Amino acid sequence: MAGEINLEKLLASMEPMLHEREYVFCTVPASVAIDINDIVCFFREAEGNTIIVDKQFADKRGLTYNYVSSWITLNVHSSLEAVGLTAAFSKALADEGISCNVCAACYHDHIFVAGEDSIKAMKVLQRLSDAAL
Repeated sequence: MAGEINLEKLLASMEPMLHEREYVFCTVPASVAIDINDIVCFFREAEGNTIIVDKQFADKRGLTYNYVSSWITLNVHSSLEAVGLTAAFSKALADEGISCNVCAACYHDHIFVAGEDSIKAMKVLQRLSDAAL
């Protein structure tokens, strides 16, 4: 399952993909039962369980949120030991005034940006990737 660790190769082959739906971050108590298949990401924090879910799902369940985001997946298989990928794309986005929230999984990096920034973020990421070629 080893992924790529070379930063130049990672940047050149990021292949950012924008998911079609809107996603939200919610905090739910441990007592709330939610099927794992309905969750994009789960993180246990001292203050409560944070979940990232489809906005429509959250609305149907009456879950509260204050940040509506778009989800971008970098399709390159990045190693969890790779150095600099997150720093490179987060700096490129920050330079354009785009906030990003990042979740790294075993195969890919996932970036959540404000919905209104999604197209701009995709252009920034593609420019960053093209510059590494």
